[in-house]
This record gives sequence, C-alpha cells and structure tokens, in this order.
Amino acid sequence: MERKDRKRKERREGGEREKKEEEVPKTFREGMASRDENMKRTNRVLRISQLDALELNKALEQLVWSQFTQCFHGFKPGLLARFEPEVKAFLWLFLWRFTVYSKSATVGQSVLNIQYRNDFSPNLRYQPLSKNQKLWYAVCTIGGKWLEERCYDLFRNRHVASFRKAKQCVNLVVGLLKLGRLINFLIFLQRGKFATLTERLLGIRSVFCRPQNVREVGFEYMNRELLWHSFAEFLIFLLPLVNIQKLKAKLSSWCIPLTRAPSSDSTLATSGRQCSLCGEWPTMPHTIGCEHVFCYYCVKSSFLFDVSFACPKCGTEVHSLQPLKSGIEMTEVNAL
Repeated sequence: MERKDRKRKERREGGEREKKEEEVPKTFREGMASRDENMKRTNRVLRISQLDALELNKALEQLVWSQFTQCFHGFKPGLLARFEPEVKAFLWLFLWRFTVYSKSATVGQSVLNIQYRNDFSPNLRYQPLSKNQKLWYAVCTIGGKWLEERCYDLFRNRHVASFRKAKQCVNLVVGLLKLGRLINFLIFLQRGKFATLTERLLGIRSVFCRPQNVREVGFEYMNRELLWHSFAEFLIFLLPLVNIQKLKAKLSSWCIPLTRAPSSDSTLATSGRQCSLCGEWPTMPHTIGCEHVFCYYCVKSSFLFDVSFACPKCGTEVHSLQPLKSGIEMTEVNAL
C-alpha cells in the first residue's frame, strides 16, 4: 500500500511539473502577442496624418506651378495656356521620379515620417513598392489629371453630335470615379487604410518609416495653454464692450488739465485749422459746444457709433452739433 501511495504521489508531482512547464511558454507567447498588437497599434498611421500628407502634396504642387509660371512673367500672355496640361504633367512626372519612384513616399509623407508599403506582399516585414505599382501610380495620378484636363479642353468648344456622345461618356466615367472616391473615403474613415482610391486599387498602404514612440502628455504645458487660451477668449469678448475713444478722452483730460475756458472766438480760430479727430483741414467744420473744430463726417460718424461721444481733447460731451460761424471760418481762420 505504501508503495502504491508513493507512486501516486510521484505521478501527481510529475503531472504538476508538466503543467507548469506548459503554462510558462503559453504565458510567454501571450505576452509576445500582446506586445506585437501594441506595436501594431502604435505604428498604425493615423487618419489625420494621411490626410495631412495629401494636403502637403497639393500645397507643393501649387507652389511649384506658381514658381514655374513666374519664370514666364515677362513673355507674351497666354504662352503656357495652350500646353498647360502637358507642362503640368511633365512637372508632376519629375516630382514622381524623385519621390515615389526612388523613395516610395511623396513629399508630404516624407515630412510626416510616412512611406508606402506593398500591401499585397505576404511578408510581415516592410516591403517597398514594386516597379509595376510605382508605374501604375504615375499613370493613375499624373495621367488621370492630364486626361481630364485635355478632355475638358477638347470638348469645351465642340458641338458636333459625335462629340456630344463622347462628352456624355466621359462625364459618366468621371462621375463614377468621383462616386468611387466618395465610397473609398467613407471606408477610409471607418478603417483608417487607403486614403485614396488609387492606393486601394494598387494595394499600397501608408506606414511609418521608423517606429513611433508613445507620446507622453505634459499636463503642465496643457494647463498653461488652456489658461492662456481662456484668457485670450475673455479679452476678445471684453474689448468690443470698452469705449476706447471715451477712455482716451478721460485720460487726456486728467493728464492735460485745461488752463482756460472755451468761450472766445479766437480759440475757435486757432483750433479751426485742423479737425480734432482726423488731424486734417476740416471739411464742413462743425463744433459740439467746445473750442475744438471737427469735420462733419468725423463727428457725425463718431456720435452715431457712440451716443456718449465726447471731445477727445477736452472731454466735452456733445450737446448740439452746430456748423462753424461763417465769419470766423472765412476771415479769422483763413487769415491764419
């Protein structure tokens, strides 16, 4: 009996050891799988990054075309209009040669640390684009734009029945392509792969050139930015409610006290050489009850803007808008 009990104990201990040995590689495999999943998530290109790369490519094309047209600024106007689609296709082909063909990435993708990957390849490692994919990419992007512009110029001034049928067929194809782009964009928003229809058809996907590190958020910096942003919004809300002209008048009246009362015609003559608001010779000079003279349009617009408008030099409020006396205006002011 004792021998049987010993054998049972040895069998149990052996079974437990085997289970432990089996559990160790399982946990190790699960840990490696979770790490791989995390790496895939961190290395996945965000949708906004892919869209930013497309916008950068468009901005570069506009910049190159504007710089190229400036070279022909001194020539006859309309020199490039006849061959504009061909010239654009040549420029875009030149850019394609030194970006997608040589580096498997556009200029916008290079700025954002992104490049194209051959999604048809079964290998998990990075596989650059094949030569056929690069050539078909040029045909679909550059050739498609050239064909669309040239067909538009061809059918623009043609009214023959045969050309009408061809134009309808071209419009139908263009409409179907736009519909396909729309559907592809909706799928892209859901899944985050293949931002354009060309990428989906050719099987080229955007990936990071180098692994991206997980960004650590600095909460001190974020709090500072939120504080200044809220303060700026408060100032933007508050500034339109402040009467700046009245505030200037108050400050000037406090800093420069009046030495004499505005009651004589001589003071009107001396101040009648320039408008107290615009500083120019007064047009249709008017007064508001003080010794200073204003253009009619200056003082009227200021009064309509602010009912409590006051003279910016002495602080006198508007009691009545009166034209300057003709005798002072013609004799005393002109004499000066």
